[in-house]
Amino acid sequence: MVANAGKFAVVLLSGGLDSMVAGGLAREAGYHVLALSIDYNQRHRVELNAATRVAKALGAIRHIVLPLDLTAFGGSALTADIEVPKTGVGDEIPVTYVPARNTIFLSLTLGLAEVAGASDIFIGVNALDYSGYPDCRPEFIDAFQKMATLATKAGVEGHPIRINTPLQYMSKADIAREAHRLGLDAGLSWSCYDPTPDNKHCGLCDSCRLRSKGYQEAGLPDPTIYATRP
Repeated sequence: MVANAGKFAVVLLSGGLDSMVAGGLAREAGYHVLALSIDYNQRHRVELNAATRVAKALGAIRHIVLPLDLTAFGGSALTADIEVPKTGVGDEIPVTYVPARNTIFLSLTLGLAEVAGASDIFIGVNALDYSGYPDCRPEFIDAFQKMATLATKAGVEGHPIRINTPLQYMSKADIAREAHRLGLDAGLSWSCYDPTPDNKHCGLCDSCRLRSKGYQEAGLPDPTIYATRP
C-alpha cells in the first residue's frame, strides 16, 4: 500500500522543470495532486501554457491558475521593463528576482491547501544550481513552515500542513535525471525568462544556462529548443 494514498497535496506549479519534478514526486508518493499556478503577468507568461500541459501530464485532479498582477509592484526583470541579464550566472542576487515571490506564492498555496484539506505542499525550490534567490534557501522554507503552523487552523489543531521541498539539495543534473526516472516528458516544461517571439528558449538567461548545464552534466538529451545554444 502506498503510504500517502488518498491524501491530497497542493503542488505550486510554475510550468518549469523543477516544479514538474516536484509534482511527479508527489504523485509517485501516492498523493492526489492539486496544482496551483500563479499568473503574475510575468514576462515569460508562456510558462503558464507549460503549467497546463504539466498539470495534465501529472494527472492533477484540479489545476487553478490564479491571477495576481505583480507588475503593479515591478522591481524585477520579470515584472517590469528591465532587461533580462544574458551574461551568465553571477554571485549577486540577479534582477530576475521577484521581491518576496515565494513568500507570496506559498501563502496562497497554504490557503488553498487548508481549504482543500490537503496535508502537504510541494514546491520545487533548490539551493544548489539556482540563481541565488533568497526565498529558495532551506532557512526560508524552515521559517515558512513554522509560520504556517502558527497561522492556520489546521496547525493550531495539531495537523500542520507540511512544506515539502524534495529538490532542495539536488543539482540541475540530479533534477534532469529524476525527470527521466519518473518518466516525465521534460519537453512539456518551460524554463526561459525571456522567450523569443516564436516561443523558443533564449538560451542565454540564467534559467536557460542552468537547464542546459544540468542536461549536459546528466548525460541526457535536452528536449529544449533554444534560439541560441547556451
